[in-house]
Amino acid sequence: MTANDTAVGAAQSQQVSNTISLPADEAKATPAPPPATPSHPLGPITAAEITQSSGLIKAFWPEGTDCHFKGITLLEPTKAELAPYLAAERAGQTPFPIDRRSFVIYYFRGTDNLHEAVINLTKNTVESNVKLGPFLHPNADGDEIIAVEKALLAHPEVQAEIVKLKLPEGTVLVSDPWIYGSDGLKDGKFYDDKRLMQCYLYMRDPSNSSEADSCHYAFPLPISPVIDPATMELVRIDILPTGLDEKLKPLEPWKPVKGNEYIPEAQTLRTDLKPLRVEQPEGASFTVEDFSELGRLIKWQKWDFKVGFNSREGMILYDVHYDNKPLFYRLSLSDMSIPYADPRTPYHRKAAFDLGDAGAGIMANNLQLGCDCLGSIYYISSVLADAEGKPVNMPNVVCVHEQDAGIGWKHTNYRTNRAVVVRNRELVLQTILTVSNYEYILAFIFNTAGDITYEARATGILSTSPVDVDLTETPHPYGTIVHPGVLASFHQHFFSLRIDPMIAGHGNSIAYDEAYALPRDPKLNPHGTGYTIRKTKIDTSGGFDLDPSKNRTFKIINESVKNTVNGSPVGYKVMVPPVQPILADKDSFHYKRAEFADRTFYVTKYSEGELYSGGKYTNQSRGGTGVRSWADRKDSLEGGDPVLWVNFGINHIPRVEDFPVMPVETLRVMLRPVNFFDKNPALDVPPSTQSFNCSVGLNKPEDLGEKVEAPTLGGEGGKLAPCCGGH
Repeated sequence: MTANDTAVGAAQSQQVSNTISLPADEAKATPAPPPATPSHPLGPITAAEITQSSGLIKAFWPEGTDCHFKGITLLEPTKAELAPYLAAERAGQTPFPIDRRSFVIYYFRGTDNLHEAVINLTKNTVESNVKLGPFLHPNADGDEIIAVEKALLAHPEVQAEIVKLKLPEGTVLVSDPWIYGSDGLKDGKFYDDKRLMQCYLYMRDPSNSSEADSCHYAFPLPISPVIDPATMELVRIDILPTGLDEKLKPLEPWKPVKGNEYIPEAQTLRTDLKPLRVEQPEGASFTVEDFSELGRLIKWQKWDFKVGFNSREGMILYDVHYDNKPLFYRLSLSDMSIPYADPRTPYHRKAAFDLGDAGAGIMANNLQLGCDCLGSIYYISSVLADAEGKPVNMPNVVCVHEQDAGIGWKHTNYRTNRAVVVRNRELVLQTILTVSNYEYILAFIFNTAGDITYEARATGILSTSPVDVDLTETPHPYGTIVHPGVLASFHQHFFSLRIDPMIAGHGNSIAYDEAYALPRDPKLNPHGTGYTIRKTKIDTSGGFDLDPSKNRTFKIINESVKNTVNGSPVGYKVMVPPVQPILADKDSFHYKRAEFADRTFYVTKYSEGELYSGGKYTNQSRGGTGVRSWADRKDSLEGGDPVLWVNFGINHIPRVEDFPVMPVETLRVMLRPVNFFDKNPALDVPPSTQSFNCSVGLNKPEDLGEKVEAPTLGGEGGKLAPCCGGH
C-alpha cells in the first residue's frame, strides 16, 4: 500500500466506512459559492458544474488524494418532483425550484477503490459518498485506454512474444483494449474479480506502415496481453487459437498477406456520381430554444420536446408532446450488448456493452456538415468530464435536420381524375458513436402523422481475429473468413430502448392485441374466413415476446382517456422488428449480464434509478442488477406507472462484403398512434406540388413520344391526372 493509500484509507474509515449518506446539516462543503443563476432541473451538466463537482470531491478527502474520475453527470430529479415542475412550466406558471445535483463516479488513482457520490450543486455540498463493494467496475475512458496501449506495447514480455512472429522490419503494432468480460473463473492469473483489459493486437499493412489510417483489422496477431488498468501491470499473455478448434500451437513466423484498405485514397473512386443537394431556400421548419445553458427545446410541426445529453446514454428526450398533448416523459437508448459466439478462450468472454462499458456520450462523434448530416443543419453541442474532473467540450454531438421520406399519404379519385399527395416530411435528431472498431448511427425521427421512430444503423469495421492462412477457404465453425488470415466471428447486436410514457397524461398501462381465427360456425362464420382480436392487459411486471403467428402487437394506453370517435382508450403501439434472442445458454455470463437480450419486451414498474437495462455497472458484471431482475419482482402494475423496455437487434453473420468496412445495417422501432387522434393527424399537411418542390424533369421532349391521353379507369369520371397537386 502506498502512502497515499494509507492516508485515503484513514480518512475513509472516519468519513465513509462502507456506505454513508450525509444529512444536509453535516454535508461537507467548500467555500466555493454555488452558481449565481439556477438552471433547469433537466439541463445537461455544465462546465462550471463539472468543475464544482470534482472540486467538492477533491476537498472531501485529505490533500494530495489523487482522484480518477469516471463520470460526472446530471442526477435527474425524482419523477415525484419533476412531473409537477414540468406541468407547471407548460401551464405558464412558476415551478417550485428543484435543487440541481450531480452524480460522480471516481477511483483513487492506482487503486481499485471505487466510489460514487451525489453532489448538491445548488447547496454546494457532498450529500452522499459510497465506497462500492467487489465486482463493481465502471466504464473505461479515453485516457486510460491510451495509457494501456502504450504500456502493453512497451512491456518486455509482450515484445519477446512479438519477436517470435518475425514481423517485417518497420512493422507498426496497434492494440485494441477490450473490457475483459466475465466468466466467474479464479485460477492463478485467470480471474475476473479485479478490473482488467483484454488487449487484441494487430499491425498496419507492412507495405505501407506509415499510413496511420491503415486497416489494421486485416492483420490480426495471435497474441493477447491482459493488463490491469489501475496499475498498468501485465497480468498474463494469452495465445490465441488460430485453427478450427480450441487447440493452441507455438507462435510461428507471420505469413505475408496483402492489405485491405477502406480509405478513399486506396480506391479507384467512381466518377459518375453527380451532386445531390438538399436545399431549403426559406430555411428550416423547426425552431430551437435554450431551456438551459446546454439543453435545447425543439419545436416542429406540432411536436415539442427537450433534448438532453450525458456521457452514458448520449442523447435523451424529455417531455415529448404533440399538439400540446403529452406523449412521453423520457426516451433514451438504455443499453447495448454485443455477445460473440466464439467459445474458445479468451473469446468466450467477449461481450461488449457499448453504453455501460464506454458511453454513447463519451464516444460521440463531432458531426460534420455535408458528410454526417445533409441539408439545413442545427448542431447541439455538450460538455463532459475527463479523468481529471475537468470539463471537455463535445462539439456537434447531435445534428437536427429535416428530410423527405417519400409519400406520406395519397389518394386518386379515378372518377374525377384528381390525385392528392402529401409528402412524408421527417425531423431527424442524429448522433453517431465510435466504439473502437464499430460505428452506431442512432436517431430519433419524427413525422407529421404523429409517429416517432428510433433508428439504429450499424457500420464500421468487424472485430477480427487471426486464423491460419491455409484455412482461408475452409468453412469455420465460429465465423466467416473475410480476408486471408482474418476471421470475423458470429455475434449478436442487442439494443434496448427505454420508454417512460405519459400518453395523454400519466397513469398508463401496457397491453397487447392478438388476432385469431374464428371457428367455423353455420351462422357466425359459415365460410371459415372470419377472425377477430383478443386484447390482454399486462397487470404484472415481466418479460414478453412478439408472436407473428398471432400478430401480437404491444400498446401503451391510457384507460382513463377515451377516443372521441370510438371510445377506445387512447394509445400508441410499438412496431419492432423480430430478433432472435441471445443464443448463449442461461447459465452463461453472456446471458446473465445481458438482462435485456432474451425478450423483445420487458415491462417494469417505475422505480427511481432504474435507467439502464443491463444494470448501472456493466464492466465485468455478473448479472442480477438489470431489467430482467427488476421484472422478476413481479410488481403489480396497477397505479399506472409502467416503463416499457423495447429490445431489438440483429444476429450478425458476417459477409465478405462487410470487410474492410461494413455497409450500414438498419433497424427501426416505431411508436405509432392508435386511436389517439380523431382522424389522420397529417390531413392538414399541404399537398405536394411542383411549384413548391421544384423538381427537375430529365426527359427530353422527344423521349416522351406522341402525347397520349390517360386511360379511363371506369364510371363516368375522367382520366388519371399526371399532376400530383391537390388542385
